[in-house]
Amino acid sequence: MPKTTGPLAVALLYDGLCTFEFGIVAEVFGLPRPEMGETWYRFASCAIEDGPLRAHGGFRLTPEHGVELIERADIILVPGWKGANEPVPEDLCRRLREAHKRGARLASICSGAFVLAATGLLDGGTATTHWRYAEVLRARHPAITVDHASLYQSHGRIFTSAGSAAGLDLLIEIVRQDYGPDAANSVARRLVMPAHRTGGQSQFLERPVPVLRNAAVAPLLDRIRVELGTPWPLARMAGECRMSLRTFVRRFTEATGLPPGEWLAIERIEESKRLLTVGHLGIDEIAVAVGLGAADSLRHQFRKRVGISPREYRVRFGRLGTA
Repeated sequence: MPKTTGPLAVALLYDGLCTFEFGIVAEVFGLPRPEMGETWYRFASCAIEDGPLRAHGGFRLTPEHGVELIERADIILVPGWKGANEPVPEDLCRRLREAHKRGARLASICSGAFVLAATGLLDGGTATTHWRYAEVLRARHPAITVDHASLYQSHGRIFTSAGSAAGLDLLIEIVRQDYGPDAANSVARRLVMPAHRTGGQSQFLERPVPVLRNAAVAPLLDRIRVELGTPWPLARMAGECRMSLRTFVRRFTEATGLPPGEWLAIERIEESKRLLTVGHLGIDEIAVAVGLGAADSLRHQFRKRVGISPREYRVRFGRLGTA
């Protein structure tokens, strides 16, 4: 282990290890950082089952430590899990419960939430995971409030995060809590990532999969994108396609995977994101340009769907770096 005296951060190794999730844990807690001094984290990993173990990417692991290392850990990190339907060993659950009882913090990335959920320690609290697994986690553990939108959540000394990259946001937040914003900013700079994305920020929605060009509604979609600033009530959309409302909604949903109103709302938010990052337009001007009318409406819809305000989005992701 590195010659530091800080908290011992331990990552769990298992057969079928999620390589990216483990990699970011090792990057944040295990990389030598002499600029942080002697009180920086100590890092180690331990196998929760007999090895050698396989990892995603076609290689095998020979762990240096066994599961007993959990007894010494200050922070225990679960870098993903074998799968949403894979059982969690009761021995591991017992060790995690005992570690939590003595004061250790527990944190998971992506599907690792299933491991922490199996301990029962999340019951009565709120947790998150990758949106693909949210419904399964909710159904399997009804005592947990599953937030499918947040980047990360905390329940006392237990932390959960969404998809793989959101794990980085959680790890940076843990650094910020332990060592302050300057240390978190330093780690984030080396990772070339934003220094702080709040846990409540949404797992950003991407544009729907592009519609097939031979779909009947394709020309309408192109026109709407060009004329987002004009009103597009459902009756107008159907009329443009010379369809009844019922037929139009069915054809539209078949082509895009979304109802017309939902698709339009996402397009307006996506365009507002683009305008926030590349131009000098004010919030009022952007609201008009994307068809939301007023700044208050844009702020409401943006925070609802993205999880942060337009101003925060511009500061974090805009070329100008200012509001």
